This record gives sequence, structure tokens and C-alpha cells, in this order.
Amino acid sequence: MVALCAMSAPGIAATPLSYLRSHGAHADPVKTLTWALLVLSIVVVLVITGLVVWGIARSTADQGDVISREGNGLRFVTAGLTLTVIALLGSVVWTMVVLARVGSPPAEPKLTLDINGRQWWWRVRYESDEPGRVFVTANELHIPVGEPVRIKLSSLDVIHSFWVPALAGKTDTVPGQVNTTWIEADAPGVYFGQCAEFCGAQHAHMGLRIVAEPRDKFEAWLREQIAPAAQPNDAVAAAGQETFARRCAACHAVRGTKAGGILGPDLSHLASRATLAAGTIPNTAGHLSAWIADPQHFKPGTRMPAVPLTGSELEQVRAYLATLN
Repeated sequence: MVALCAMSAPGIAATPLSYLRSHGAHADPVKTLTWALLVLSIVVVLVITGLVVWGIARSTADQGDVISREGNGLRFVTAGLTLTVIALLGSVVWTMVVLARVGSPPAEPKLTLDINGRQWWWRVRYESDEPGRVFVTANELHIPVGEPVRIKLSSLDVIHSFWVPALAGKTDTVPGQVNTTWIEADAPGVYFGQCAEFCGAQHAHMGLRIVAEPRDKFEAWLREQIAPAAQPNDAVAAAGQETFARRCAACHAVRGTKAGGILGPDLSHLASRATLAAGTIPNTAGHLSAWIADPQHFKPGTRMPAVPLTGSELEQVRAYLATLN
């Protein structure tokens, strides 16, 4: 197994959704249990394979029946059943212990996120007792390192499943129901999540990006997100703001402006996000223009329509969105 792990390490490092790595108090016991059950399964397969090969060899050598009522046949059956019961009972008990351990966070979370699954993106609402610290973002969220974060999950349309394998197991988002889980990252970094329940044509393009950072950096990011959207800093961006208000505001919101749509993601700080379309493409000037012009090219079936814009209008809207840091 040590050799197997060493051989597979480069592959694991290159897979951001690997469930064989963990980085937090929620995921660590699950990973340990996963490795234990994997090793147990491999041992069982090897033992059974060895016994079958041994039985075939004995039968081929014409040494009589391998298992019979006489001799040691029943002892094989008894020993096999005993080991099976012990292995299964141990696995069940360990699984129940892990489920109980990860059922609730070790301390009361200071931060609660209300995450709503939609076809095919994630609406994230940062809750707070202070109304001025409540805001909405999409597909990319930040959390403080070393602190549990409560996650309240719901769905607008169909069943989705919230899954960030390095931080927690899967929890479904069900229409008309709120499920609760929690995550905790023990080291700064970027952790990737994915909808794990088939939810339609673009299920595979419903990604989630979680940035874990020290508390001071998290607070700085929080202040930026709470602030109203930046105002245009040149004539092109100002024209883009007007075009956006006419053509895009029915679906999208930009805090501090006339745009108040709720059907699509909140774009108040779009430029601060690393990706577009729920992790489908990088957030660059070229990709942003292409996404606005033809979203169906990147995500066929997406609910975002191709808004007819002239070349100059497209450039104005892109320039405006680029100012929303």
C-alpha cells in the first residue's frame, strides 16, 4: 500500500476533486475511514482470489474436494463467516462513529452561509446579525482558516448536491427543504467543489471555488464585498453601465445601481472572481466578452440568453463589468 500511495501521489495532486486528501476537521475522519475501507476491500479481494486459485490448483491436481463435510471443510466456512462478521461489524461501528463525529462542528460557527443550488450555478448569501454585513455572491466564496463554517443548503429547481471533497462529504440541496452541513479548512488555499447529483444538461459545469485565508485577509475581502459596486471610471464604462441597466438588469443585480434582478448571479463584484459560468471558463476580458455574446457556446442549455448587443455595446458592457472589483 505504501508503494501504491507513492505511485499515485502525482495523480492525486493533479486531481482537485480527490476525496483521498483532506484539509479540515470535517473531512479528516472521513478520509481515514475511506482509506481503511479501501485497504480492507483490497485485502478481502486478495484473500478470496488466493483461495480460489488454491482451490483450482488442488482440484486440477486431483487431490479431492477442497471443501467437504469431512476433514477441515467446515472449519474453512466457520473461519470465513467469523472473519466476515468481524470485518463488517467493525466497518459499521467505525462508520457510525465517524458520522457522529462529523455531524456537528467542534465549536459554534461564527459564520453561516446560505447556499442555494440552481441550474447551473450556486447562489451564496453571507448571513449576519448585522444587516449591513449581509450580501450575496455566486460560485466563489471565501472562508477564514481554522474556523468551522455552517452551510445551509437549499435548491430553487431540482435536487443538487454540495460536495467539496477536501473539506466535507456530500449533502443534497432539495427543493422546499433546508439541509445543514459545515466545513472547515485547516490550511490556506483554494478548494474546489462540484454538484454531485445529476441535475440536467450542464451538471458537469456547476463548479464551486472556495478560498480559505487567514482571518485578517478574510475580513478585508468581506469589507470589499459589503461595499457597493464601484462606479464607472471612464466614458466607455459609464456607457456600459447604462446599457447593462437596460439589457441585463432584469436578471442580474449590481448593488448601489438600478440593476436588481434575482434570476441570475449577483455581479456587484464580478471582477474579483477567478472564473465565469460557475467555474466553466476563466474570468478574463476575452472570455467575458465571449460569454456575454454567446453563453450557449460554453454552456448549451444555460438559462442565460444571448442578449443582442452591437460590437460597441458589448465592449461597453465588458468595460463596465471589469470595473466591478
